[in-house]
Amino acid sequence: MGTVGRLVVILLFEGVDLLDVTGPPEVFSLLHRETDDATGYHVVLAAAAMDPVTTSAGVRILPDLTFEQAAARRIDTLLVPGAVEVDSRRRVHPLTDPTVVAWVKVLAARSRRVASVCVGAHLLAAAGLLDGLRATTHWSTAGRLAADHPAVEVDADPIFIRQGDVWTGAGISACLDLSLALVADDFGETTALRVARQLVMYLKRPGGQSQFSVPLEPPSTTRRTEDLRHHIARNLARPLSVADLAAHACVSERQLTRIFKAELGTTPSAYVESARVERARNQLESSDVTLERVATDCGFGTTDTLVRAFRRRLDTTPTEYRLRFRTVPG
Repeated sequence: MGTVGRLVVILLFEGVDLLDVTGPPEVFSLLHRETDDATGYHVVLAAAAMDPVTTSAGVRILPDLTFEQAAARRIDTLLVPGAVEVDSRRRVHPLTDPTVVAWVKVLAARSRRVASVCVGAHLLAAAGLLDGLRATTHWSTAGRLAADHPAVEVDADPIFIRQGDVWTGAGISACLDLSLALVADDFGETTALRVARQLVMYLKRPGGQSQFSVPLEPPSTTRRTEDLRHHIARNLARPLSVADLAAHACVSERQLTRIFKAELGTTPSAYVESARVERARNQLESSDVTLERVATDCGFGTTDTLVRAFRRRLDTTPTEYRLRFRTVPG
């Protein structure tokens, strides 16, 4: 087997998400078309044995080598995809096979860089590779990741997060964004831009761009919380302090915080900021209003507060976001 290019090893195991496995190689293969550098990446699929592996989509894939054989190689990038099972109530549970976790530990030690795709973050966490780091995963399993691994700072919002040589990606299609980011890191933004054009997608959505919009979150479990969410959406330009929200709900501030944590998985202040950032994103994408106007309309008060919120939530600035995502003529 040839070793031309940076060796990328993608793990295979039963039930693995198909796009997690096939998406990154599609991105990496376009690098050869867009550059004169014949090295690029050399992608191989590794599994416990050389037997076909059945993916979540029912498509069977043949591995190129075994985990043991991969461990004998010097790996540039280890890509760890994920797998889930869905119970009778349509709840999603990430799968973390102990054998796969053990091999993740071994192979990570042989790798310059490690990246997880979607719920593959659960495998990295189980292997102890995310302790003390900030990480993301698919929004549907982020709560489980945080509960199972308290040493990991889980952020369910970004598309991908880089912490040194450890990268974590979000929902399934975000594997393309993660892969483009890896290309940009290895070969530069200009090369990654050419690859992105072939994929008919942005060069790289900001790593912190939200996986989902606040208004699209699953319905709350109580009428009171639904009322609070609608109240916040209708009054974003107003102060909306914890005291204001508690008074609206006729509960104490402590009880309000418990309600938000239990039903929305966040604090009242964090939820309000997310909702404000979401509205600001919409204005930046669809209008040419000034940042001062956006800050006022969305309840940030000042442009400095708006900028800090965007850096915290999206890892970019309002100006950079508008340049990348504005849909009105410039």
